[in-house]
Amino acid sequence: MSTQALIGVILPVFGLIGIGYFVVAVGLVGDHIGDALAEFVFTITLPLLLFRTLATAGWPEVSPWPFWLTYFAGVALVWFLATLIVRKVFRRDARAGVVAGISAGYSNLVLLGIPVINQAFGQEGLVIILMLVSIHLAVMMTASAIQIEIAAQQDGLNTASFNLLTVARRVVVSLLKNPIIIGTLSGVAYNMTGLPLDGIPRVLIDRVADIAIPCALLALGMALKRYGVRGSLMPAAAITLLKVAVLPVVIFLIARYVAHLPPLYVAVATISATCPTGVNAYLIATRIGTGHALSATVITLSTAASLIVMGFWLTVLGH
Repeated sequence: MSTQALIGVILPVFGLIGIGYFVVAVGLVGDHIGDALAEFVFTITLPLLLFRTLATAGWPEVSPWPFWLTYFAGVALVWFLATLIVRKVFRRDARAGVVAGISAGYSNLVLLGIPVINQAFGQEGLVIILMLVSIHLAVMMTASAIQIEIAAQQDGLNTASFNLLTVARRVVVSLLKNPIIIGTLSGVAYNMTGLPLDGIPRVLIDRVADIAIPCALLALGMALKRYGVRGSLMPAAAITLLKVAVLPVVIFLIARYVAHLPPLYVAVATISATCPTGVNAYLIATRIGTGHALSATVITLSTAASLIVMGFWLTVLGH
């Protein structure tokens, strides 16, 4: 990808993030506006974007399984390394290790990955990343829930025996209520009917879905002002390195030389891995009562670092 093309991809995406950060930083709008915008994005606009894309997409003939296994093999590796580093090097408890693992492996595919891939590769790339988004939340939530239960027992906070069925039930109920999952499943189901998506319903869906990406980027920028750099700088720097530097390299090597995926799949998987840590890492840290500063700092550092790393991989792999 040429320098001019790279600027055309990166600048609109990170420019909107910067605008979102700026308007909150100077007090033009309050944090609550960013929260409301993020809720609107996750509840309305992005589900409709997912529905429209999946309902009208021509599905690739390539099986998604090598693509999925490639991506999550890389995630599993950096999750393990991050947990090991935080527990053995920085002497934190098991629950902090879980937060570290999630922070290293949980990419912000929805707010940043979709806009970047859409800008860089168009509809064809968008369909591929939506294949990943369709299972990303389910896989990461399941893995997180299991790890949290195990860590609570290791830290002596949960004396009850581990019950996989209980954990699975809780995860399934949560997923079925998630608007992103609902939009994904609805789009796939509509696509299978073979019915056209047109007329007034299509116009209404288009009007709302078309604002999903800019609103998502503005919401992300507004959220960054809240997190900032809160402490735990050394472990956060190590996890950020794993997240935006090591993870893309691992996924690239597996995708290209082990799974032998088509070039566009290699590009989408690798660039998706350069996305910064998603906000769910902080939400999980809040829920289990540890690692708040660690996850918040990783979100901030990885978002800044991803600008450079993503630019590098777009230059190498972009069309």
